[in-house]
Amino acid sequence: MNLPVNVKNELAPTGKLRSGMNLGNTLFTRKDKSGQLYGVSVDLMQELATRLGVPLEMVIYDQPGQVADDSAKDIWDVAILAIEKTRAKTVSFSPAMTEIEAGYVVHKGSNIQLCQQVDTKGIKIAAPEKAGYELFLTSELKNASLVRTKNFAASIEIFNQKQVEVLAGLKPNLIESMHKMPEGELLEGNFMTVNHGFAIPIGRNAGDTFLQNFVKELIASGFIAKSIEKHQIKGFTAVKN
Repeated sequence: MNLPVNVKNELAPTGKLRSGMNLGNTLFTRKDKSGQLYGVSVDLMQELATRLGVPLEMVIYDQPGQVADDSAKDIWDVAILAIEKTRAKTVSFSPAMTEIEAGYVVHKGSNIQLCQQVDTKGIKIAAPEKAGYELFLTSELKNASLVRTKNFAASIEIFNQKQVEVLAGLKPNLIESMHKMPEGELLEGNFMTVNHGFAIPIGRNAGDTFLQNFVKELIASGFIAKSIEKHQIKGFTAVKN
């Protein structure tokens, strides 16, 4: 892949690829016992840095909303975020790379049996503030109300305390966390499919074009699918050609 001069200037203006890394989504990014980051996002950023011919510098955040909020502060150059219309006001997204279902947990014995029944007057839904699916629910809910939390763990806590009737989350995380919700029941189906892509601050047109082609190449080569398989992430799939 030929690399126009202005691509490196836009994607690595400091001479390094400063990647915004979100620890709030463990499907993409995890930390080992030594504190080193690993996961699909690390594989993707390392590959991007290699293509650009620059070292990788990881800028670590606890939650995705923090990454998105810093998009205009010249702290990071490229991040992986859920593709969402509110965020598209400040960042440009690559084509979707992955697909993850988002679903609901309700209390056992709840009258709610289907995802479509959740948007009902009087129903309160816990969701982490500025998560991709929380932003989606903010724009789509007509009757139910959102209770925004600091993170997914806080959503579980208020769900267990029965401060809300429903907990929203990425289905792989919900499945993995069901043992923490002994009175919870996972609803079948989903209320949306979350797609993630590379994000860069808006206005970097050369970098945007490069990432469009880069992602298409990653999908065609099976790079993303192989990374997901390597890290044994369940319920998380690569977009296919």
